Amino acid sequence: MSGEETGEVERVVAVDWSGDKGPGQRKKIWAGVWAASTGRVTLEGGRSREELIAWLIELARETPRLVVGVDCCFSFPAWFLAEHRCATVVEFWQHVAAGHGERWLARECEDARFWGVAGSLRSGKRPAEFSGDGVRRMMRETDFENKIAQRVEGGDPERAAKMFGITPKSPFQIGGSGSVGTGSLRAMPFLLRLRDAGFRVWPFDGAALADGKPAPLLVEMYTRLLTGPVAKSNETARRQFLRARRKEDAAYAGLSRRVMEKALASEDAFDALVCCMEMVRWQGQFASLRATEDAVLRMEGITWRPGVQRL
Repeated sequence: MSGEETGEVERVVAVDWSGDKGPGQRKKIWAGVWAASTGRVTLEGGRSREELIAWLIELARETPRLVVGVDCCFSFPAWFLAEHRCATVVEFWQHVAAGHGERWLARECEDARFWGVAGSLRSGKRPAEFSGDGVRRMMRETDFENKIAQRVEGGDPERAAKMFGITPKSPFQIGGSGSVGTGSLRAMPFLLRLRDAGFRVWPFDGAALADGKPAPLLVEMYTRLLTGPVAKSNETARRQFLRARRKEDAAYAGLSRRVMEKALASEDAFDALVCCMEMVRWQGQFASLRATEDAVLRMEGITWRPGVQRL
């Protein structure tokens, strides 16, 4: 049976994204890359967001059965999209790309729902409307399901353990430790560009890896769900994590010394590597991803993790 019939993945790329506006993005953006033709994993850094997207489009031309994971939120809560009269997630991406994203990120923005920028017109702290019972409102369904719901009775203890000690983040948080809003807003114009270039964006689109004319697939990922509870900012912790994996896992044992050095030297490179390894481990699941039929999730998106198909 041919790869065309089975939907075998030719290449996997895991991108540790950055919302940095300046030259820092070249240091912070890393991509873990696996190629089926060689079985090798490499780590790529040094690109700006613009350069990264151009590179991904070129990779898709070379290997259409490409799966790319990006560490950012692909959308916002459905109520926020409705407030801005966006009937689809694509309309929301267009809205963000038209300048609203940068307006929300500006220090002069008076919309207090975007927080975390000390010294701006907004508070550097979470607004009251997103505290207490309002916590769920600041998150998409997929954020709540992965970051909070598993901690309560009846939740998945394995996923809960991965989130241990991690404060749940909201796309409305645009400053402070672990904030995801800035990177997400600055990713959305590029999501449009990738979709225009032929990428299928799950769960808004289903995978076309097994079709007669395969198309590259783009998924949202959350690095913590793939790395588990490791102090990634600590080089010693990164070293211990990778050393343990090399003893337990033949795939890690086969990594080159150069890849290991890069992952030890940078938290971002470490995230890109581990996420790439997990995506490769579960690569057989990507071809079966289908577009969601849930009205809310079609607006908000779903964070990919091993075992999730569609909701």
